[in-house]
Amino acid sequence: MMKVKATKAKQYRWQFVASVYGCSLFYFLFQGGKTALMLFIILNMLFVYLILGRWSGINKVSGTRSYSGHSAAVHSAIMAGEALDVSLSVKIPGFFPLPYVIVRDSLVRHNGQTLSFETSFVPNWKRGGEVTYRTPPLVRGNYHFKDTECLSYDVFGLFEHTGQFRSDAKFSVLPQTVPLRQWNGFRQGIRGPYSHATASRSAKETTQINGVREYHHGDRLSRVHWNATAKTGQWKSKAFERESLPRTLLILDRHLNPQDGSVTERFELSVSVAASFMEHGFRDDTAMGLLSVGEETTILPPKSGADQRNMVLKHLTSVDADAAYPLYASLQQAQSAIEPGCFAIVISSETGEGVIQSMEWLSRKGVTPCLIHIGSPANRISGNVAWKRIVESRGWLIYDIKRLQDLPAALEGSVIA
Repeated sequence: MMKVKATKAKQYRWQFVASVYGCSLFYFLFQGGKTALMLFIILNMLFVYLILGRWSGINKVSGTRSYSGHSAAVHSAIMAGEALDVSLSVKIPGFFPLPYVIVRDSLVRHNGQTLSFETSFVPNWKRGGEVTYRTPPLVRGNYHFKDTECLSYDVFGLFEHTGQFRSDAKFSVLPQTVPLRQWNGFRQGIRGPYSHATASRSAKETTQINGVREYHHGDRLSRVHWNATAKTGQWKSKAFERESLPRTLLILDRHLNPQDGSVTERFELSVSVAASFMEHGFRDDTAMGLLSVGEETTILPPKSGADQRNMVLKHLTSVDADAAYPLYASLQQAQSAIEPGCFAIVISSETGEGVIQSMEWLSRKGVTPCLIHIGSPANRISGNVAWKRIVESRGWLIYDIKRLQDLPAALEGSVIA
């Protein structure tokens, strides 16, 4: 539709120029005189100028793109909620004078959502220039830039000349995370009804030092490696060998009630909670896995290491709330991924009987479940907590989270917020 309107507008402009030129020609032929001659010569010069605009060189424009954010200068990913500073360096070949150049850039999210930006610059004597713009705070996802479009008009603003250049740039916006201090939930989960199956897999540190690692917030002073800290100028902690690794499975519920007005916010909170647990498990060298059931089911068995962390975060970066069935039915679809003897952290906004059924089903599978319930930030009242009391009475851990910043305090405080 827009292209049709632009084509019609261009036709009208050419018709206007042709009518003016025709009038001038007839005036020169039938009236004659110096005034008609000068007017005809000036219009011919302007007409030549308008035609030469097609060879202004902007159709062969080239350029490069660079961007930086709070963390984009070091990594190819930034955190959700951060803005991006984008710089474009544009070079236009040729010699035809250009009064100004309009630059249009587009940033596309993996779901097709597009952010458009427009700015302008006056070319220097080398027919080049630089423009910068700042994006709004970005939500998590995978992004890429489309072709950058450059436009220029003649001095009368009658005709538009365009050119495009491609500068491939892709980056990811990771979900927000919060640092979790030493959480005893793993050990509490081991003491559940299937402790005989999980205790042998618990990761117990020995007294044997196994190198130096980065200092984590909450490490005790006795754990600080003072020699390494003095040499590097940065806080370092002692790393101890482990007898074995506990296996923890993150279960992300991707089914949300569309009648809830805060569906997007609650699912983003669920993803951020899952990413925070993944980062915590990676720092503690815990074997972490992920079960995410939706239109496409993602099953990552519990493992430790940077590769596992990157795979989980890659999935969490682009995952959507697209599960067709509630949590209990989704678990039954992926029951082959549930291994007896592991500790399952269920992250869900579901309430009532469905949650109890899911926890009981996991328990019958030989899994020690823990529920991270995602509440609505707008609802300050907990409402009916009878189902929560039932879950707690069965000996299962349950935490009610309404904001990501409340997660560390909730894990260290009472089990029901």
